Amino acid sequence: MKWDNRLTELLGCKYPIMEGALTGIGTWELAAACSKAGADGCLTAAVYRTPDRLREAIRNLRKATEHFTVNVSIGACPNIDGMFDVCFEEKVPVLETAIYKPDEYADRIKKSGVKWIHKGATVQFCKHAEDMGADAVVLIGMEGFGIKNIKQLPTFTSLCWARDQINVPLVIGGAIGNGRTLAAALAAGADGVYIGSGFMATKECAISERVKANMVKARPDDPHRLRELLSYPDPEAFAELMAKRGTMDLNKWIRALEATFLKLKDKDKTSGKKTIWEEGAEGLGEDPHAEGSTKGPFSLVCAYIHEIVSTQAYVENMVKEAEEILEGFAKRHRLGHS
Repeated sequence: MKWDNRLTELLGCKYPIMEGALTGIGTWELAAACSKAGADGCLTAAVYRTPDRLREAIRNLRKATEHFTVNVSIGACPNIDGMFDVCFEEKVPVLETAIYKPDEYADRIKKSGVKWIHKGATVQFCKHAEDMGADAVVLIGMEGFGIKNIKQLPTFTSLCWARDQINVPLVIGGAIGNGRTLAAALAAGADGVYIGSGFMATKECAISERVKANMVKARPDDPHRLRELLSYPDPEAFAELMAKRGTMDLNKWIRALEATFLKLKDKDKTSGKKTIWEEGAEGLGEDPHAEGSTKGPFSLVCAYIHEIVSTQAYVENMVKEAEEILEGFAKRHRLGHS
């Protein structure tokens, strides 16, 4: 079946599947593998720390593929002005901003001429980005891992509510990662899907093999995981942090916000050890590398990750399953109305 739609046209990829930005592990090599598999690979600028290293990574990625996205997360990416300069000078195919409001950078991005996607956790923030000129938006449901919002809704509630309000291509994420969720998202009105944790469970991803194994073993109904991803943060801790907004360094505030929503222990936030932002695995209480652990920085997509495969096989399996579902539905629908 043909997968052409508004998102594939915007991104230049074969399938309406975006690799999510991955803190610490969103390398150009993984992005290249995702793009070669037919999805749209994402290079995470913060992985490379400096503009010069980002420029080198972009050039390496461009040798491997013509279509890709570069993520610059506001409040989490160091030297953000320099990183934006590199993206504009290198004329990246697509720029993705995320985490914090893009108002300060919107005019600069639009004047650069690059295609612009903004990722948010609420319909309100995605609609605001559309109003500021974003060419597409990514909306993340609360089943996803990472930065949260107190008004964040479950993935499919978010999608169905957003579809009536947002006119630009709408991409949905949050425990999307197999053919069933891809087909369901498209049927519910999404132009495409955004997959982070699913691509972590591939051979090309640089995260530790122990964390990948944890994802295979993990259950989505594990009480720790449900509390981590679906429950609200401690009210007092959240109120205290929100009171510091605007007076605290933005990068430190964003890190503290994520830690608060993920219910990380105080010792994990202040000990000085490497955390999930540096290695994508530490700072979760129980060591995610330990034998028998099922902890790790991943979403409820663990419900349908059963083995570690290549990026190519992961995308192909997902697309095949989705095609069978969508074509089967269309056949039954025609028969029912003949």
